[in-house]
Amino acid sequence: MFKVRRSLPLSAGHVAAAVAALILSACTTQPVQPPAPQPAPQPVPPAAPTPPQPPVQPAPPPKPAKPDFIPAAWSDLPGWDRDDLRAAWPAFVQSCSKLAAQADWKESCTIARNVDANNEDSIRLFFESFLQPHKVVAPDSADSGLITGYYEPLLRGSRKKAGAYTAPLYKVPDDMVIVDLGSVYPELQGKRVRGKLKGKRVTPYPAREEIAKNGLPGSELLWVDDPVEAFFLEVQGSGRVQLGDNETVRVAYADQNGRGYESIGKWLVQQGELTVEQASAQGIKAWIAGHPTRMQELFNVNPSFVFFREEKLPDPKVGPRGTLNVPLTPQRSVAIDRSQIPLGVPVYLSTTQPASDIPFQRLMLAQDTGGAIKGPIRMDIFFGFGAEAAESAGRMKQRGNIWVLLPKLAR
Repeated sequence: MFKVRRSLPLSAGHVAAAVAALILSACTTQPVQPPAPQPAPQPVPPAAPTPPQPPVQPAPPPKPAKPDFIPAAWSDLPGWDRDDLRAAWPAFVQSCSKLAAQADWKESCTIARNVDANNEDSIRLFFESFLQPHKVVAPDSADSGLITGYYEPLLRGSRKKAGAYTAPLYKVPDDMVIVDLGSVYPELQGKRVRGKLKGKRVTPYPAREEIAKNGLPGSELLWVDDPVEAFFLEVQGSGRVQLGDNETVRVAYADQNGRGYESIGKWLVQQGELTVEQASAQGIKAWIAGHPTRMQELFNVNPSFVFFREEKLPDPKVGPRGTLNVPLTPQRSVAIDRSQIPLGVPVYLSTTQPASDIPFQRLMLAQDTGGAIKGPIRMDIFFGFGAEAAESAGRMKQRGNIWVLLPKLAR
């Protein structure tokens, strides 16, 4: 609270003096002081530009689940003791030419050089001494899968479009862009995206339907006389083309348009056009022969389109090269999903002969891959060249078990 102080009594003289001072104060004019000058406003500097932010990298796609490799005894492999391993040895030596660069395989592949290729006992001793079989079990605990077949077909062709030669085989188009995902995500080493530049953007490369409609002018490699065989050549991945009477060349897989593979046989089954048993290569070709106006409709179900390169054929007895870049050996080389099974390794297969209950149990080499070969227990057997190989491959659609053979010291 404020305290009020009481005033002392003033004399008459004091009062007069006070009044006079008040009057004088009231009559005095005080000079008006000009306002103090204010500094001129300074311009506000522009805000510093925001530094460019690095583009946000998209999250890498999830890795496929890996199968289990469960150690097994050699006696667990059905028919192992009856397989003539001499027939598989040349293919294994071919694989070793690539595997030897890996630390786990260096010792085994070095020792393999001194094994007598004609002595079945020596070959068996080598495998049982230095390798360990592992049964392949899928992430969903399944231990069996689909086993199919492929072969090297022979087509008739020409270097020019003329007469019956109206179905083109294409080389890799100049306008196709290939992006290596491994340069962004090391865990995706070997994975590539194919597309086409549109301005500064990469867009998907045309699917089969658009290619069939508009063609790829300037990218024609050869012309063949049968569009059905040209389509199935893409499925096989490589083949031979007879050019007149004196020249036969090999057309090998060079690349594809980046679109996913879709099975036309599966589509025919889903449409009720064929049963599962009828959906072999032979059954599909018979359906096309009976529905020629729907041929392109059927082919367009598979948007994937394969491009080829031409190779010389110095020795007709030597098979085409697979993904491992070694010649494939009939009934000893298989295509696998390399994200599930290491490329190049020996694998033991237990299945049955095409459209049969007769056992097919033998040592194979994982030397190739394929667009339709997806999953841990999924194999495509290379049956070789010729009509018999075509017949076997077309009818091969069996269930089977596989074991991967790995060096005992591998971890």
